[in-house]
Amino acid sequence: MSMMSLGSARDGAVVRFARRGAVRAGVLTAALAALVCATAPTATGAPTESPSSPPVSVRADVPAGVTAGVAVFDRHTGAFTEQLNTAAQFRSASVVKLLIALDLLWNRGPDALPAADRSRVDNMLRGSDDAAASTFWANNGSGAIVDRMVTRLGLTDTARPPATHPGYWGYTALSARDTVKIYRYLLDAAPAAVRDYVLGNLRQSTRCATDGYDQHFGIAGSFNRPWAVKQGWSGFSSGGCTATTAAAAGPAGSAARTAAGAEAVDLARPALHTTGVVGAGDRSIVAVFTLHPAATPYGKAYTDVGRLTRSLNVPGASQPAGTWIGTWGSGVRVRTQAATTSGAVTTLPAGVEVLVGCQTRGQQVSVPPYTNDWWARLPQYGGYMTNIYLSVPENRIPGVPVC
Repeated sequence: MSMMSLGSARDGAVVRFARRGAVRAGVLTAALAALVCATAPTATGAPTESPSSPPVSVRADVPAGVTAGVAVFDRHTGAFTEQLNTAAQFRSASVVKLLIALDLLWNRGPDALPAADRSRVDNMLRGSDDAAASTFWANNGSGAIVDRMVTRLGLTDTARPPATHPGYWGYTALSARDTVKIYRYLLDAAPAAVRDYVLGNLRQSTRCATDGYDQHFGIAGSFNRPWAVKQGWSGFSSGGCTATTAAAAGPAGSAARTAAGAEAVDLARPALHTTGVVGAGDRSIVAVFTLHPAATPYGKAYTDVGRLTRSLNVPGASQPAGTWIGTWGSGVRVRTQAATTSGAVTTLPAGVEVLVGCQTRGQQVSVPPYTNDWWARLPQYGGYMTNIYLSVPENRIPGVPVC
């Protein structure tokens, strides 16, 4: 198998040539079913495991090789609609930024923050900025931040990073059920100013994080707005938005892939998490934590988390219209118009699955031995990609309408 770089006439992608059938084959997802115990709210409203509760059938489709912890809580009924390994501890990656922000805002409103700190919080919650998180972590006691929030929110599975890695805030242990508790506090108990400020930032989550990773996977890609998300990723070398961006070094980046002996929390396998609230009135809280086999490409993990999230019973959520189709190649650009001469909106994570709304004829693109003048409209990106990089055998996608 060989690899070559293509110029702008070939949409600036680096493609891997293989047999057509292998390159354009669809990715099959293996589904697992499980039975778990339901949870019941305590007198304070914090959900706890209840072994006497009736079993709940889990619909979550977990891809082969993926370890997942899933919780979906319906705030209208006060009950969980999905539970899978809810108490399992995962390294939090950037999801811990929720706790960092809430600790900073404890007993004071956002208006009391210095302008520099408020700007850091905005960047940390919208663009998942690591530098901002590291500043707050160092200035506010590092692991003591986690200890304080565990006590304040009654968290049961959350713990500071291991003693071997005290500066790695992304190594904070977190579970799906504790993440639901965090959002329940934010929605139902936090001062209104704090709630509106934090959720307002999460509703403005940028597609491209400050480290160059496409962070609109899972909840953000699976459901129509309104939603608010805080995502997490760790252990990947490149994540879309730019073709060459590597993971940032330090607590949340590639350096965080070093395992710390026989720790209870897996620090080695690539992690990808999607958490947030979905639907009118923030009806559902969703927490999906996943670990993937070593060396899993970001686009593959992104696709697997998307499929898992779309399989969940999320009351109040609606899924966008269109057809999900796999892609091939890396450095594939989404453009403002159906032509390589138009501006680039973003770069897709290599091999990621995309939602196609419609297709249109545009500039002819040639990637020998293939030539195609059909372009797919990607509504979630607000742009077009050439059909040549879609994993379908025909130039025109069967069953997809013309724009």
